Amino acid sequence: MSWIEVIVLGLVQGLTEFLPVSSSGHLRIVSEVFFDRDAGAAFTAVTQLGTEAAVLIYFAKDIWKLFVTWLEGFVAPHLRQTQEYKMAWMVILGTIPIGVLGLLFEDMIKEPARNLWLVSTMLVVFGIFLGLAEKFGKQERDFDRLTMKDGIILGFAQAMALIPGVSRSGGTITAGLAIGLKRAVAVRFSFLLAIPAVVASGLFTLPDVTAGDGPGVPQMVVATLVAFVVGYVIIAWLMKFVERHSVYVFVVYRIILGLVLLGALSAGVISAT
Repeated sequence: MSWIEVIVLGLVQGLTEFLPVSSSGHLRIVSEVFFDRDAGAAFTAVTQLGTEAAVLIYFAKDIWKLFVTWLEGFVAPHLRQTQEYKMAWMVILGTIPIGVLGLLFEDMIKEPARNLWLVSTMLVVFGIFLGLAEKFGKQERDFDRLTMKDGIILGFAQAMALIPGVSRSGGTITAGLAIGLKRAVAVRFSFLLAIPAVVASGLFTLPDVTAGDGPGVPQMVVATLVAFVVGYVIIAWLMKFVERHSVYVFVVYRIILGLVLLGALSAGVISAT
């Protein structure tokens, strides 16, 4: 893998990880269109460590408060009634679906699910779902009204992102809007929910990333650092954006990109595998 490919894909990962447009789908598309190869699921998983490091730093105070409250809750019964304690359990329970399904369908995720026909279709279909959730979701519930049931629902929504083209944040934001969460709440919780799953996935696939003609260790470090820096900027921008604007711009982008990709595949301009 060349240095230019490593840097470009690191930028793509940082730019798209937190937007509801599918970072894995974009890495697959950019790899095929510009470099005539698939960087692989392992590359995606490891560079996500960079973007999740950005989440850890950006939300450090929130994460620390959730973690401390969760630990102290085991010996201090009164803390178990706090929203922070409940939310910590929401993140834990919400992580189970993607963990279980990721292990069960590991082989499919690495190869068959990365077919560009599937990626482009998911971009369009889940773009439409996101638009419907934005239009019809009541968007009236704040963090203090989140429940364990919500955590489990959002956990299954996150698990759909195992299919490239769906989007981890897109799935959880769509589900969050559909169950009445405010847009900023759905986005913020999607970031917190992603941390355990993404970190575990990245560490689990770390040994595979440099196999064959993949990137070397120095290249992987650079790609992850690029994803971290760009990802941090995107988090700050997106949190402000969703407070004032709808997600329709992402809906339109997904649908157009998916349709263009389907057209290119139909014309034989690019290969699906």
